[in-house]
Amino acid sequence: MVLSSMTGFARSHGASGPYTFEWELKSVNAKGLDLRVRLPPGWDELEAFAKKRATEVLSRGTVYANFNVKRVNALSTVRVNEDVLASIVRVAGALASKIDAVAPSIDGLLSIKGVIEVVEPESDEAEDNAAKAAAAAAFDQALAHLIDMRGREGATLGQILLQRMDEIERLAKKAEAAPGRKPDAVKARLAEQIAALLETSDRFDPDRLNQEAVLIAAKADIREELDRIASHVAQAREMIAKGGPVGRRLDFLAQEFNREVNTCCSKSNDIELTNTGLGMKNVVEQFREQVQNLE
Repeated sequence: MVLSSMTGFARSHGASGPYTFEWELKSVNAKGLDLRVRLPPGWDELEAFAKKRATEVLSRGTVYANFNVKRVNALSTVRVNEDVLASIVRVAGALASKIDAVAPSIDGLLSIKGVIEVVEPESDEAEDNAAKAAAAAAFDQALAHLIDMRGREGATLGQILLQRMDEIERLAKKAEAAPGRKPDAVKARLAEQIAALLETSDRFDPDRLNQEAVLIAAKADIREELDRIASHVAQAREMIAKGGPVGRRLDFLAQEFNREVNTCCSKSNDIELTNTGLGMKNVVEQFREQVQNLE
């Protein structure tokens, strides 16, 4: 399976008997799957088919499906509604005896709503059924094109996400190798702080201060956070390689990345380590934004 984006566009054309038609599909990001179909009158039964086919092959995204159809080589006829015209003439005759007015003209009578009717040619049931079957096949074709486009965009996103994982891994290794994390550096920094406290007051117990310093050093260690970040990187790479609808899982993983990186920054007592953590946080945010586009 491959990764799939939730954004895409596809179009298909078809013809059957006197009908020509076109499907236009557009897909955008969404938390779930939502197919919104616009059909002309008389073609409503295609909606259930389209939704069934879409749910079989798509997991997420809002898909807008527009169907346009034209009937060619079928001439409409114009018919005069004799009953309506006769009623209007009677009313006009009655008014003529009461008011001084010009008698209505032919074009005036014909412009009155309801006098002229445009009669569409009668449809043939067999032709209509064949056209609807052809329209359903055209929808499948458009849906296949949409899936292909979403897949191509998903493959591009996958490469970008793997690059983000490489950057996070590089920054995590840089954080691990930061000079400020070395035991000697931590010990020296704490020793300076303890010495400064002892110089300002004789009420501090040196042994107690040393014990507190050991506890502080242990709490400031980011070893566990770095291990979890490495585990998240491995999980992300595995999901990207496996493909399929993994967008939600990667989004959750992005939240876990963010939690660990924030902890690293809060524990940092070294400027270089802080800058590295902030750089990692920026990459995690880029990863999270890209993941929002995945199915």
